[in-house]
Amino acid sequence: MTNRVGLMVGREWSFPPAFIDELNRRDAGVVAEYVRIGAVAMDQPCPWTVIVDRISHEVPFYRSYLKQCVLQGVAVVNNPFMWTADDKFFGAALITKLGVASPKTFALPNKDYIKGIDRAESLKNLELVDWEGLVRDLGMPCILKDAHGGGWRDVYVCHSLDELISNYDQSGLLNMVAQEFIHFEQFVRCMCLGQEEILVMPYDPKRRAYTVDDDYLTADLHARVVRDARTIVRALGYDMNSIEFAIRDGVPYAIDFMNPAPDMDIYSLKPAYFEWVLNGMVDLTIRLARSRRRQVKQIGWADLFAGSRRK
Repeated sequence: MTNRVGLMVGREWSFPPAFIDELNRRDAGVVAEYVRIGAVAMDQPCPWTVIVDRISHEVPFYRSYLKQCVLQGVAVVNNPFMWTADDKFFGAALITKLGVASPKTFALPNKDYIKGIDRAESLKNLELVDWEGLVRDLGMPCILKDAHGGGWRDVYVCHSLDELISNYDQSGLLNMVAQEFIHFEQFVRCMCLGQEEILVMPYDPKRRAYTVDDDYLTADLHARVVRDARTIVRALGYDMNSIEFAIRDGVPYAIDFMNPAPDMDIYSLKPAYFEWVLNGMVDLTIRLARSRRRQVKQIGWADLFAGSRRK
């Protein structure tokens, strides 16, 4: 029996065709193709055993369809239920609870609200933000960013209270978080596949460029970064993710770790890293197709929380 793998993509140009060609070349009883869908019925069978999703974070219709596929037993990378539930404030709280270092993070009330929200009548539980107290706690500079954003969109490095408030005042309906700025000595981005395989890559966030240096971290620091990355992806249930660590005084702080469609472009990754990612994604997809993992049984953050009633 041949298992069909569906790929959902956006504007990517290098990874999608390379992934499909390599998976089909393996002749492993698994055939890859692009997903094609129009209007979808609620009980419409999904023809794919595995779907690799690279775009539903920007196309809500795709995410709705992928949730329906998960209910049918399809393995979706990444699980759309988990992606829908996460945000940067919850993520910071979660990894701190799990023992991974995180910058201090505060959730902020929205600047603006949808039509129908009356500030006097609808927001009776809301207090004014103590901006001066927030700055004392975070220090300067600090980071202001969208709790649900990605790709460096709506991220601001604020060097004063006035600059923080000014950027916040432009945030509109976005749910923003304020975060401690980590003055780092080293910086790495990890590609994480299958909640187990971790590739640690030196990364320059200013130039947004990778370098290839196998000796960039000491053996002990490399081991800690890998361990912390695995802790994060296992908690989130992500099979495909990238995690950024800013390293200060020998401590890796996870500053960005919810990337359901991490950058897999050959131009930015460079050929050596691209080949690792490509082969790792193909290996992962073949394993999932053969194992027929049911994700509906894996949606359970409750075990992580002390207040859970689950035994």
